[in-house]
Amino acid sequence: MKQKLVFLFALCFTAAAYAQVGGQSTYQFLNLLNSPRQAALGGKVVTNYDYDPTQALFNPASINPAMDNQLSVNYTNYLGDVNYGTAAYAYLWDRRTQVLHLGATYVNYGSFDGYDEQGNATSEFSGGEVALSVGHARNVAFTNFHIGGNVKLISSKLEQYSSFGVAADVAVMYVYDDWDLHITAVGRNIGTQITPYENTIEKLPFEVILGISQTLQNIPIRWHFTLENMQQWDVAFSNPNRDESDLEGNTTSEKVTFVDNAFRHMIFGIELFPESGFNLRLGYNVRRAEELRIVEQRAFAGLSGGFSIKFNKIRLSYSYSQFSTAAASSYFGLNVNLQ
Repeated sequence: MKQKLVFLFALCFTAAAYAQVGGQSTYQFLNLLNSPRQAALGGKVVTNYDYDPTQALFNPASINPAMDNQLSVNYTNYLGDVNYGTAAYAYLWDRRTQVLHLGATYVNYGSFDGYDEQGNATSEFSGGEVALSVGHARNVAFTNFHIGGNVKLISSKLEQYSSFGVAADVAVMYVYDDWDLHITAVGRNIGTQITPYENTIEKLPFEVILGISQTLQNIPIRWHFTLENMQQWDVAFSNPNRDESDLEGNTTSEKVTFVDNAFRHMIFGIELFPESGFNLRLGYNVRRAEELRIVEQRAFAGLSGGFSIKFNKIRLSYSYSQFSTAAASSYFGLNVNLQ
């Protein structure tokens, strides 16, 4: 088993040499947040180990028996006319096979007006993408470590162009119940296009995510700390819109330092009353806040918040995430215990 664990890490981090961030890979919808809970905590949180089956869409090592017969359906009113959603279900097969997980992510980009190369109007067109996944996790015998994986089939259609691909997620998670401490590492979207949109095979949005979380002793608060895009250190960039000019016409570009890069990998989140029938969630995404902030204007970019409330076997969730003064998204979720 130890050899398998080492192999998973080697596969995950070897792929990091080919990773890119933002706009340089296809199937970017795979990185959309999968639930109101994740969105409220700042995004890409991978350290929950409980009833919530949507967590396994980002971290397959979190698949566990508490997810048995839990169905989660989520919808997001994203930017513009874009809408997307996720669904997840887990089933405890038996003690040997343990839990199997099924998931789906879809995005609908809405309708667009079509024009030819001369600017003449043509017919409307649309675009959409979907990913179907199967996941499984196992406990490493006599340890607190759990390893898991997802296999994803991906289909994309944008106007007259279509594509098909496959990908996998691999993860390892350490769960120390005495301290209610979770530590995890995830390698996501390891795969390739099988059928490209035209002739060029494009890269998938591979990403390495690290996370740690813990419930405070005698205080009903669980804190989350996540490091995203760890496959590439340089995620910060100099924004030309923030260049400064003096009276003599000399221009000074924005400086990006080591500290800037370090903080832009960080996401912070807290859950208040995490195990009760009602809880509150808050998050702060540093990279989003810095990239979308407006100079000399408070826009609250990077902040997010939400809540969930449980009625018998149904849990309703809502979150609101601020991108800028001109853009924000609402996330809605429904978790049903089918037992």
